[in-house]
Amino acid sequence: MGEQQVPGYCAQCISRCGCLVRVKDGTLTQVQTLAEHPTGDVVCIKGKAAPQLVYHPDRLLTPMQRTNPKGSDNPGWQPISWQQAFGTIADKLKQFKSQSGAKSVCWGITTPSATAIADSFTWINRLAHAYGSPNKLFATENCNWHKDFTHAYVFGQGIGMPDYQNTDCILLWGFNPRDTWPAHALQVTEAQKRGAKLIVIDPRKAGLAKQSDLWVGIKPGTDGVLAMTLANLLIAGRQYDQSFVRHWSNGPLLVRDDNGCLLTADDLGLPCANGGEQLVAWDERAQGLVLYDARSRLYLSDAIEEAVLALDGQRVLNGIPCRPAFSHYKDACRRYTLEYAESVTGISAKQIELMASMIGQSGAVSYFSWTGTAQHQQATQTTLAIACLYGLTGCLDKRGGNVYFSKPPVNNLMGFSLLSSEQRKDALGADKPLGPWKMGWVNSNDLHRSVIDEAPYKTRALIAFGGNPIATKPNEAFVRETLRELEFYVHGDLFLNESAKEADIVLPVSSLWERSGLTPGFLVSQEAESLLQLRKAVIEPLGEAKSDTEIVFELARALGLGEHFWEGDIDAALEELLAPCAVSLSELKAKPAGIDLRLKTHYRKYREQGFNTPSGKLEFYSTCLLKAGYAPVPQFSESHSDSGYPLILTSAKFRGHCHSQHKDIEKLNRGVDGPIVEISRALAQEMSISTNQEIIIETPIGRMTAVVRLNADLAKNVLCAQYGWQQSGKNYNGIIEQGQADPISGSNHLKSQRCRLINPGTQKE
Repeated sequence: MGEQQVPGYCAQCISRCGCLVRVKDGTLTQVQTLAEHPTGDVVCIKGKAAPQLVYHPDRLLTPMQRTNPKGSDNPGWQPISWQQAFGTIADKLKQFKSQSGAKSVCWGITTPSATAIADSFTWINRLAHAYGSPNKLFATENCNWHKDFTHAYVFGQGIGMPDYQNTDCILLWGFNPRDTWPAHALQVTEAQKRGAKLIVIDPRKAGLAKQSDLWVGIKPGTDGVLAMTLANLLIAGRQYDQSFVRHWSNGPLLVRDDNGCLLTADDLGLPCANGGEQLVAWDERAQGLVLYDARSRLYLSDAIEEAVLALDGQRVLNGIPCRPAFSHYKDACRRYTLEYAESVTGISAKQIELMASMIGQSGAVSYFSWTGTAQHQQATQTTLAIACLYGLTGCLDKRGGNVYFSKPPVNNLMGFSLLSSEQRKDALGADKPLGPWKMGWVNSNDLHRSVIDEAPYKTRALIAFGGNPIATKPNEAFVRETLRELEFYVHGDLFLNESAKEADIVLPVSSLWERSGLTPGFLVSQEAESLLQLRKAVIEPLGEAKSDTEIVFELARALGLGEHFWEGDIDAALEELLAPCAVSLSELKAKPAGIDLRLKTHYRKYREQGFNTPSGKLEFYSTCLLKAGYAPVPQFSESHSDSGYPLILTSAKFRGHCHSQHKDIEKLNRGVDGPIVEISRALAQEMSISTNQEIIIETPIGRMTAVVRLNADLAKNVLCAQYGWQQSGKNYNGIIEQGQADPISGSNHLKSQRCRLINPGTQKE
């Protein structure tokens, strides 16, 4: 009792801001900044609203079971004990596994980027795998997949992190950290003070765009065209790192014209040393072949340092027409002229040229991109185009570029080894050659097909740890049908959200302040990544709420899987997780502000270890995509406007909310009880619309109402609305079409939906 001040961090979003939590007589009263923490210089309004969240009267505080049929206006919730809940869930899951196999049960996991599920993400995945299911419903296709996994087709790993302390030029592409990642925003601001230039590509002039050196107001969904055009300008003007491209990319490797495959020594009848596959490049200086061993990642030439590896030029070798991989990428870029880009993206040719010049003339370029480029039908191609553009700079893992900071070493306990290779192949979506299904991450389209059409088999149950797909996935009716047709649906959460209302059993989950959590590294800098911190629970759980981790460990025991969960001992599991760090759990508990491991950054690691790609090089020409039946270089199909829906509807996070969360906290709602839509002054004038007026947004599948705010910088044909409101008629995602999706990632056009606007006062459309 009395007053305490406990150091910790806020886990409501990926920023993981260090904070000092004030507790009086066992009650959470305030969350403040913690300046000595590497991400502790700011606490956003969501963090400051922590007491309102924790003590909200609508908190779910006891397990409950449905007594009325699904679809009923009143589910007839009946409180049950945890023992009853675990018993019922375990009995059902054993039944489904026995009758239909473990794959018939899908495990739902909400986003670790915008909730405290990060505390339990490892353990939920482990439980699904220990049970035997490869299927986890996860929002990766609209969130992290493109920055963390699609980049790997080019880089061999994810996007990395801007080295803000040393960079000369920063590109924020579809990413507004002031509203979504405060720790990032502070790093950018400090870099600008040091003299770094800032370019922001975003349809809205919002957040850091207002203090940028160049804001590029792009038409939603055309980012890939801009990237290819910029690459075309850099290549044509020779403003790219030719040495890096020649020595550290697969650009010089020759590609056969007949089948698109990389030319091999075997194709030329040359003997291969060590029995491995050897690829071929052309040395312009010596006018001869140079062999490259992909296994050792070395060119087999004593004079390779003096070689000038060709990046262009047609040749016929052993009767096989071929040319360098880079020339294929160069030709793909050449199609994207300034005139074409201007007509498609809405950006002036002058701005595009200025942006190319800023990139080409900067010593160290860094960038970050997130959902702004990911939530579109051609998201994979867009990511590839941006990654290849960045590859031209030669700044990957270079001082001041996008680097891979050293991280605290922890064991991966997600339990993929608990699944056999055959079980992994049963994942929903495995009919596609590439994509999130390889991690067992299921998208809502594939789950719907399994539940409704029983293809490729029937999913009978969903065990969801958080999430609200009705308000965060495309097409409300589509998602609601999926949830209602499940034989059994369990949902754990802080609140009874719109998706949870469709469940058979709901479980009360504690807030982040009522449970502990472990973060090995805080992402935004080497200093931040060096911190290992165990966040303490600062108050007792309210009601009967349990942490997601406790639920996982207790359910595992009820399923007879205790051997995979340290027989329910969470501390023992954490000790094993921490083992490589040589830091004990007791040490972390004794130091709630965390332990600095004082890790060091090692630049250009590819010089010793290469890139984790098939060729061992940064790949402008992706053989992985080629083998899967896709184009090996970025390409884009034309999008045609629909005269019936002439406007483009996009969305953005607003500072007070994380997805569909926080909507019931009045102080975070900007004085409105529904979504806001920003429109241009020109469109408002044309349609006789005034600020604060309620208007109707219509798409081919439905309508939503929103309150108008005028934005002078927004293009006339673009609307930007809030998403995540659950009320009928106010659900942004409810009017987004789900049918057309990215063929690899499954991403939908959540940020580029065709629509029209209706003024109820005048009925103007």
